[in-house]
Amino acid sequence: MSKDVSLLIVIGILVILLALMVAGWYSRKRRQAHIGLPIAPPADLADTELRFSGKYVSTTVAGDQLNRVNVHGLGFRANCLLEVHPEGIVVSRAGSDDLWLARDTVRGISRATWTIDRVVENNGLQVIEWTLDGTAVDSYFRMDDPETCERALDTVVGNERQSL
Repeated sequence: MSKDVSLLIVIGILVILLALMVAGWYSRKRRQAHIGLPIAPPADLADTELRFSGKYVSTTVAGDQLNRVNVHGLGFRANCLLEVHPEGIVVSRAGSDDLWLARDTVRGISRATWTIDRVVENNGLQVIEWTLDGTAVDSYFRMDDPETCERALDTVVGNERQSL
């Protein structure tokens, strides 16, 4: 076999693999089409000093750390800013619309060591467990100041933490 034929075979295999990955991504979006659009933050929120920067890692279906939610831009990592208000949490993600996690939709705050494609030190991820249009989801964050952020998040939802 000549070098050109081998190269074409390798390129063909890579194109097929890429096409399968794209097809899988869109198939997941079709399966999750029932998940509603996240709510935008209310316009009348008071200003807050409780702002925390970090990384938005992912949102998964609750209890299934390997089942990423791909709809409504929730499937992409980004730098983020969490604003903690008495009424809820605003999640500002670079390149995406802000999310509003109203106090009554937040089910809990916990810590995790891993999620779909991220593994960190023990309990290095903060998890906000919330309900998105009737679907229980978990959003994972890698915050710059996790302890201070966690204390602020606890003011929105006081709960007993569980390590994942």
